Amino acid sequence: MSISISFELSDSDLDHFREVIKAAAQNASKYTEDEILTKAAATCKEMENADLPSFVSERVESLEMLMAAVKDEEWQMPAEERQDILTSLAYFVDPEDMVPDHIPGLGYLDDAIMIELVIQDMSLDLSAYREFCSFRSTEEKRRGEEARVDRESWLAGTRSQIRSSMRKKRQSGTRRRVFGRIM
Repeated sequence: MSISISFELSDSDLDHFREVIKAAAQNASKYTEDEILTKAAATCKEMENADLPSFVSERVESLEMLMAAVKDEEWQMPAEERQDILTSLAYFVDPEDMVPDHIPGLGYLDDAIMIELVIQDMSLDLSAYREFCSFRSTEEKRRGEEARVDRESWLAGTRSQIRSSMRKKRQSGTRRRVFGRIM
């Protein structure tokens, strides 16, 4: 028999989690980009291999997509956006979780909350990168072998357009960013 429990985090609860993320980000400054990405990837792999509640497993894919965006050389992420994502991944570098992961059912609760905050904060970045990946895949299929010939030129135009659209959305939005430019 399973049991379902729902709860809602108040603004002050979320503020607490955001402060934890900020503290982790400050501590992560001693780590390199590769160390942050490696540890975040290891955390995702650990989560995938664990018997996770669906509220956690549903969020891991977006976290992996953020890491892919940073690593994707064709996306050519600007330094400021790259740093925002790395800062958002910093929580996963720190081995000290608020709730130990080995506790059945609850061990990844703090991770799920942190991932959700990261996803919300980086939603425009995620959306833009997904759009870019979709375009790239479609063009590779459409162009076939010719896709290699002028690949950078057809990627550059779309990449620029997608980023411009993302920045406009970010500037017009009133959402609260934990790591980036809007608070």
